[in-house]
Amino acid sequence: MIALEPSIKNRPEFINVRVRRQNAPGEKPYWELHKIKYEPEMNVISVLQRIAAQATNTDGKRVPPVAWDCGCLEEVCGSCTMVINGRVRQSCSALVDRLLADNPDEIVLEPMTKFPVVRDLVVDRQRLFRALERVKAWVPVDSYYNMGPGERILRDDQERNYPLSQCMSCGCCLEACPQYNKIEPKQKDGESNEAFEERKKAEFDAGFVGPHAISQAMLFNNHPTGKSLAGERLDALTGPGGIAACGNAQNCVAVCPKEIPLTTSIARAGRATTLHAIKKWFDK
Repeated sequence: MIALEPSIKNRPEFINVRVRRQNAPGEKPYWELHKIKYEPEMNVISVLQRIAAQATNTDGKRVPPVAWDCGCLEEVCGSCTMVINGRVRQSCSALVDRLLADNPDEIVLEPMTKFPVVRDLVVDRQRLFRALERVKAWVPVDSYYNMGPGERILRDDQERNYPLSQCMSCGCCLEACPQYNKIEPKQKDGESNEAFEERKKAEFDAGFVGPHAISQAMLFNNHPTGKSLAGERLDALTGPGGIAACGNAQNCVAVCPKEIPLTTSIARAGRATTLHAIKKWFDK
């Protein structure tokens, strides 16, 4: 067993933490340096909590707490994603001792670059969830009365579906994807909130849907009830920003904290959309 905690001899007294901050959407970002006392078995959330309690930077200036998102603290909710030491990951499972082993000088925290910044390390992931709407990533139901036993699912299908069901919409795959570029619409003068939301959705829909949505489409297309919408999902994946926009860089599968076989889903989606397009052509 490999010990994660540094030896007492090599244990630092303090940790330098450099945070990329931004006070509001659209404002200029800036760097802020903090120094906190080292404690064993900390994660990045613990570091941010210590910074908030300290409320001063390395210059002794009082500063507002760094804003960040978190929920479950056990790599389930997906909300605490950020770029840590240049790599996108979950901050709840990013262990300080491992980070210091890679870079003993400092820990660098930045927000994801593919989404608009709300404040500091908090980003607006609305586009991520819009993509799931585009591919109808859910099981359709028209009622909740007892419909009797459902269709039996083969063991092979269960084992293929389960890893895909672990997706927590964290955004790691999107941050690493070279085809997924930042879209940050601005509300125009005199534009109503309703018109802005519609224009924003249209801009989101024109961009790459992302590996997370492709994988979820494959998950629900293999579900005994969800497959009733299979054609609509495949239509979405053959449209603008769909499967054709994927460059097969495979960065997504390399950074997924749940080790979801995203590239396998993308390959399956490529074959399914091709067959779907051929079938539609012959049905004309």
